[in-house]
Amino acid sequence: MKAVARCLLLLLFAMPADAQPDPIHVYAAGSLRGALTDIVRAYESASGAPVEIRYGASGLLKDDIVAGAKAEVFASANMEHPQALTRAGKSGPVVLFARNRMCALVRPNLAVESATLLERMLDPQIKLGSSTPKSDPSGDYAWEVFRKAETLSAGAFAVLDQKTMQLIGGPASPPPPAAGSPYGAFIAAGTADIFLTYCTNALLASKEHPGQRIVELPDNLAVGADYGLTVISSASPDAYRFAMFILSAEAQRILASYGFTAPALPR
Repeated sequence: MKAVARCLLLLLFAMPADAQPDPIHVYAAGSLRGALTDIVRAYESASGAPVEIRYGASGLLKDDIVAGAKAEVFASANMEHPQALTRAGKSGPVVLFARNRMCALVRPNLAVESATLLERMLDPQIKLGSSTPKSDPSGDYAWEVFRKAETLSAGAFAVLDQKTMQLIGGPASPPPPAAGSPYGAFIAAGTADIFLTYCTNALLASKEHPGQRIVELPDNLAVGADYGLTVISSASPDAYRFAMFILSAEAQRILASYGFTAPALPR
């Protein structure tokens, strides 16, 4: 039996020196692009296994996986989309691997602070942008902000629901730029004066576009985002190893360096 087990291990891990392993196919929320790029670099350096990532709106990626797309690991900006795959029998359990929160990215010279953010968003002269609800969790979180606004100011939800431009993450949205922040680009172009997005996205945009500011949502409008990770049922052993690496202290430190809360970091 020991000899059989040894042979099985050799078959699992060994391959000819000149053979190239198949890439691990990862589908991931666009807000993870910066952090996952560094995580993939660290994993490939340590393991020698290549990783290919498709970034996009989590809801659209989930739909593609349901339709049979070649994905092995799914890293979503919410828990609901990967949980839907689990309920459909297409993936294993869902693990919380990062947290984010919503912020406002604001154009230069626009007078707005946390205390006046709702008033400015309701101002008919202010152009407000967000991602697309249902397709992109960031849009769902923005509408959660609007529902909280309704409890503070009657009629606020209807105003915000009507005026907000859904600029990113929808089926008909233009593709994001190959490099750079689409959120910062929309602000720079004057398409939006305020863009509700993840704080991590706003941080990257403000670095690329000096003068754009990050305004924290006040406590009574604050909304957090839980990110879920799952492995597709047909995934390779290497895909499981990569998913475990995302939960490792090394990868969690990388997520934290990009502004995410990393729940798997040791205290």
